[in-house]
Amino acid sequence: MTDVKKYNFKVVLLGEGAVGKTSLVLQYVHGKFSEAHESTIQASFLTKKINLPGKVANLAIWDTAGQERYHALGPIYYRDSQGAILVYDITDKESFKRVQNWIKELRKMLGEEVCILIAGNKIDLESERAINLATCESYADTVGAHHVSTSAKINKGIDELFFNITKRMIEKADEKASNSLCRNGVSRASSRRSVVVVEDDVPQKKSCCG
Repeated sequence: MTDVKKYNFKVVLLGEGAVGKTSLVLQYVHGKFSEAHESTIQASFLTKKINLPGKVANLAIWDTAGQERYHALGPIYYRDSQGAILVYDITDKESFKRVQNWIKELRKMLGEEVCILIAGNKIDLESERAINLATCESYADTVGAHHVSTSAKINKGIDELFFNITKRMIEKADEKASNSLCRNGVSRASSRRSVVVVEDDVPQKKSCCG
């Protein structure tokens, strides 16, 4: 039986209030969408398992509040995250500017360790788009992120969004483990070589009769 490699990842959703973060998570985890909008209070937490060939990823998804009064709590929720999904509303240009601020903050706090995806949500309202798609995709490229167009209402792009960030987190985790293994191997090899050198340099005792 083939061994299955297991991963545990923390993913945080960030963005302005009413951009659809909660709707995206509920659609992805439970396959549900509600027209009624209820603002998230501080943060909510859901889990999802993703199966890939020979691998299983368990996602702990944190849906954070977007209201300004909860902004100071952001670091509490994205601390120790391996992935971050930055959500904006394609009909609200200001919500995209807020995403740019979040990315600066994430890079400052977590560096390149965190995998970032940008979600342009509510593409079911394409006729009301307020920001050019090419501009958003170009920006994502400049910050090492990937852009996905989504709609929680019509369930568009959501599986791609979470699959993409999971794939990136697995690649980064594997790369980190491989680098650690190489460093440890070099360290052990160096240690063994140093012992040999020391042994070679030890003067041989002469026989009292020599």
